[in-house]
Amino acid sequence: MKFGYARVSTPEQSLDLQIDALKKEGCQKIFQETVSGAKTERVALDKLLDQVRVGDVIVVWKLDRLGRSLKHLIGLVSALMEKSVGLKSLNDPVDTTSSHGRLVFNIFASLAEFERDLIRERTQAGLQAARARGRVGGRPKGLSEQAKKTAIAAEALYKEGKLSVNEVARNLGISKGTLYSYLRYRGVKTGSFRKQG
Repeated sequence: MKFGYARVSTPEQSLDLQIDALKKEGCQKIFQETVSGAKTERVALDKLLDQVRVGDVIVVWKLDRLGRSLKHLIGLVSALMEKSVGLKSLNDPVDTTSSHGRLVFNIFASLAEFERDLIRERTQAGLQAARARGRVGGRPKGLSEQAKKTAIAAEALYKEGKLSVNEVARNLGISKGTLYSYLRYRGVKTGSFRKQG
């Protein structure tokens, strides 16, 4: 059975052109909806996907009526092909009911994957180049103004030697690990001979 799917994004747009073309193509049942392409919830499309069976064909005016993105479209068409359901776009060179159409679709899918890999490779190359120049990804190292003041106080209390490491940390309201970080930031050598209590 041939099913049609028509979609417009806003109520101001008309479905007539798509519906006429789908009827002319011989679609026995046409699902239609008015919903933005970016929306994940598409009631009519979900109903259509529930109804299709092996050997059925879904016809659309253009591929962008069906998929939210290239990734979504490829996932959708791959799932249809696994169910032996065809997809035909009236205005794109895609018709998965023919071997040529399946080839075109697979080229689309491969190009999309290639683009994702390229983006990943460029990101990795950029990070490696930044590291080679001494820059590291992630949050920039450094302390806020408040933390710098706490680090100065930590240094003074630690060097005074009257309080244990735990007492210095408690007095400043920071953890022992943070205290050691602040001391390193201030260039203070920390010894293991200090009492911990």
